[in-house]
Parts: sequence; structure tokens; C-alpha cells
Amino acid sequence: MRAAVVTSFGGPEAVRVVETEVPEPGARQVRIRVAAAALNPVDAGVREGVFGGAGKVIGLGWDVAGTVDATGAATAWSVGDEVVALDHGMVEPLGTHAEYVVVPADAVARAPRTADAVHAATLPLNALTAARALDLLEVPAGGSLLVTGAAGAVGGYAVQLAAHRGVVVTGLAREDDEELVRSLGAARFSGGAVEEKGFDAVLDAAVLGDRALAWVRDGGAYAGVIPRAAPAAERGVRVTTVEVAADGNRLAELVRLVDEGVLTLRVAGTHALDDAAEAHARLAGGGVRGRLVLVP
Repeated sequence: MRAAVVTSFGGPEAVRVVETEVPEPGARQVRIRVAAAALNPVDAGVREGVFGGAGKVIGLGWDVAGTVDATGAATAWSVGDEVVALDHGMVEPLGTHAEYVVVPADAVARAPRTADAVHAATLPLNALTAARALDLLEVPAGGSLLVTGAAGAVGGYAVQLAAHRGVVVTGLAREDDEELVRSLGAARFSGGAVEEKGFDAVLDAAVLGDRALAWVRDGGAYAGVIPRAAPAAERGVRVTTVEVAADGNRLAELVRLVDEGVLTLRVAGTHALDDAAEAHARLAGGGVRGRLVLVP
């Protein structure tokens, strides 16, 4: 089968599509025939060596939508099931940017009924990250939340999930993203700067750090999206970062919200697997709204 990997770190040109063995599922694992796999900023980080692994063959891709192709022992999944999953791993020899991938059975959820595989592939990593961040922030209905990077993939899901919970959301994004951010459920919008302070919580999807922390009220909460990269706590603000994990049950809840129309799946464009380097170059160029998706 074909798979996108890096064998040395660098820019988009470091991405190679190689021939490799089709993986076999073990106990409590399933093999998915990949129909679509989203490209995320974390893939660029892996490609650049942010997470280490020099000298190894490192697979790319965390999100997958496709069809169960084979199962190991002790799984509830069947061949032919249409599914989505998060394949969690920074430095592994194979990711989801491939024709087949093996994942733990408990990382899998049934695919949305209301979306095709390309759109479904944009859900797992970013929606699970947003949901986990909101769990950490614990903003009650009626509380105030600022989401930085509100037009991005994580930020957009965070706006929709928080608004669905009855939280009063302010979205921070570029001026020309106001219509989009309000359509996702933000009650207020700020383009480029935030005049207001004293939010109950900030979900810092744009990774602004200390600048975003300053917008939280004393005793409030801040959540970052890069593990172990949070600003220092001050003024009694509870500071935390998201450690996303594969969780099929939680992913199934998010799929249900997609089918109910609560969550919007946004695709910025598609690329053939063989054009993975081109997709990386497009992501590196910035300004992408939604996710780029690789299709084997």
C-alpha cells in the first residue's frame, strides 16, 4: 500500500509517498480502509521534527474516515462498518495518510450519517480537542468564554460546542471572518484585538499565550491547545492545556452532534494522497479555513 511519511525533517518537500506493508490488526484493533484523512498543523510539526524521531520513518496523519476492512479478536466492529477514528501518535511508522491504518477498537465511532467521508475526516482530532478544552474550563451556561482563533478548526468547533451548552461566546478572529464566526454561534465578535477583559474563561486556540491570559478575570480559567506550553498562572487564574486522547465513546457523541446539525464540518480542499507534499505546502501558506483532506 501507499503511505505518506517523512524520513528526514524539513518543509513540505520532506513528505514522501512510499510503498509499505499493509498492517494487520491485533487483538482489540481494527483495520480501516482509508477513504479520507485530514491534514492538521500537528502533521506539519511532525514533519519539521518538533516531536523528535530523527533517523526514523515517521508516518503522518491522525484523522481517518473509512470502512472497517479487518478486525482482531475481541472487537465489536464488523467488516464493512463505516467509521471515523483518531489515530493518536506523534512518532510512529504509519499514520492515517495511507491506504490502510490499524487503530485501537475503542478509538472508533460510527461515521456521521449526514456527511461524506471527506467531511467526516475533519472531525476527530479537532472536535475532540475542543470538547476536552471546554471540559477543562468548566464554563457554566450563561458564563462568558473568549475563543481565540475562532475561525480555525479547533476554534470553530469550540464556538459551536460552547454555544450549544448555553455559554456566551466571544470569537476572536480576523475582521473578514466575522460572518463565519457569528454563523457558528458566537454572540460577540472581536477582530484583531479584544477591548473587553474579565471573561470567565479563554480557550486559546490561536496560541496567544500571555496576551490571552490577560483577558481572563481574576480566578477564571485558561486552556491552551499545545500540551505543556501554557503561560504562567497569575491572579488565581487556573491554567491548563489539552492532552487530546483517542476516545471512541466521546467521538460518537460528537458524531451525534454533527447529525443533529450542531457541529459543522468544514473542508478547505482535497488532495490525492500522492500529492501530500502539495497539501502540506498549501497548509504552510496559511489562511486555510476548514481542513485540507487527503484522499487515497
